[in-house]
Amino acid sequence: MSEEILINVTPPETRVAVIENGVLQELIIERSRQRGLVGNIYKGEICRVLPGMQAAFIDIGLSRAGFLHISDLCSKDLAKKGSENIEHYLQEGQPIIVQVTKDPLGSKGARLSTEISIPSRFQVYMPFASNSGISQRIECEEERLRLRNCLEKFQEQHQCGGFIARTAAECVLEPILCSDMLFLLKLWESISEKIKTAELKTLIHKDLPLSIRTLRDLYKECIEKIRVDSRETYLYLVDFAKKFVPEIVPVIEHYSGERPVFDIYNVEDEIKKALDRKVSLKSGGHLVFDQTESMTTVDVNTGGYVGGRNLEETIFKTNLEAAQAISRQLRLRNLGGIIIIDFIDMQSENHKQQVLAALARNLKKDHAKTNITEVSSLGLVEMTRKRIRESLEHILCEPCCACGGRGVLKTPETICLEIFREIIREVRQFNVQQILVLAANEVVEMLLDEEADMLAELELFLGIQIKFRAEAEYNQEQYDVVLL
Repeated sequence: MSEEILINVTPPETRVAVIENGVLQELIIERSRQRGLVGNIYKGEICRVLPGMQAAFIDIGLSRAGFLHISDLCSKDLAKKGSENIEHYLQEGQPIIVQVTKDPLGSKGARLSTEISIPSRFQVYMPFASNSGISQRIECEEERLRLRNCLEKFQEQHQCGGFIARTAAECVLEPILCSDMLFLLKLWESISEKIKTAELKTLIHKDLPLSIRTLRDLYKECIEKIRVDSRETYLYLVDFAKKFVPEIVPVIEHYSGERPVFDIYNVEDEIKKALDRKVSLKSGGHLVFDQTESMTTVDVNTGGYVGGRNLEETIFKTNLEAAQAISRQLRLRNLGGIIIIDFIDMQSENHKQQVLAALARNLKKDHAKTNITEVSSLGLVEMTRKRIRESLEHILCEPCCACGGRGVLKTPETICLEIFREIIREVRQFNVQQILVLAANEVVEMLLDEEADMLAELELFLGIQIKFRAEAEYNQEQYDVVLL
């Protein structure tokens, strides 16, 4: 499988596209005005403790206070007191060092933790932890044992916190791992010095920019090229790679072609498709994505696909194709939280298990942690995907000013009847002889055409004159009843 990473850099934003076998699989966007906060460390102040929720709100100097649950407190602190009451750990006005684990989403503030973790190429350092661990993606028991011995030996020698070996640490020589861990210790020493003198509600440590995080988090041996369309960023990446990951240097390439780097693999077109509700399948079937604040639902439909020898076979093939497409779309759209998938109903238990296996197999490529349940009694598959940053839709779009994000508008007929009720309400409340109605053109047309008889009866019943004026700037639901 061939993989490439494309990095498109402009002053307002940086975009990273992960390409597998010529197809866009993942897109990460970081805008200079809305740079992600995950990984940032703050010296905050506790502004409110909520015993009923076992949580607290922390002022870290942002527009919205961050949220800290008792489960996100440092494990060492929890072990000392052994209490399940957050009031035993936190009090209002208390200074506290926290790290952002999830960016603010919608009306919610950032999710915070006091269990600080600092990532590098091969490890994650947790200064307040006592144990070390190995990435679950490293499956070889012999390699897991080697890495664990290496981490614990280093930890004992330096009397420091805990480490987690990342997937990239697999088969890496011990001296390189130790050098990486020493770098993390020096970085934490620098952060600790800043903490001592920093004022409350200030940023202590900022995570690396997206271009550098790409080398740290997304690079793996099967990546053939990392193409960057900015010479300045290219030189910056090469300089960083020479110091910390020299084996990556030959892979980094400055793209200077006249054609935009994202056009090589039609990335712009794929981004447009990823913002649509409907996703077409090659077989003729389609998926429908509906994203809400609490969950995302995915509906699988056969559409125009009528192939196969019988209906069950047609459904099975469509569901298999859908499982592959869904796993890609979840990564591409960066959908997180609870996800409900409504596959087409299958009678065969064997088919159900094969579809679930196909979904799990395709999700293995996903960097975000996922968890899939069995097919429910209603034929639904429930799953979760770890939500770290905002979805693609939330980054690139905003709610429609006409419908407020509902995706629908009231019909002109509905608005006409609302206007009639509003006129009756106004006439009964105030002594008026004439009324002017301002509304969208399509509503005024219906009032003067299809609803003309009802309008005449209303004027006769109320004993008033009703005038109308179409407003080009009004959307279909907007109207005003003006007393003259």
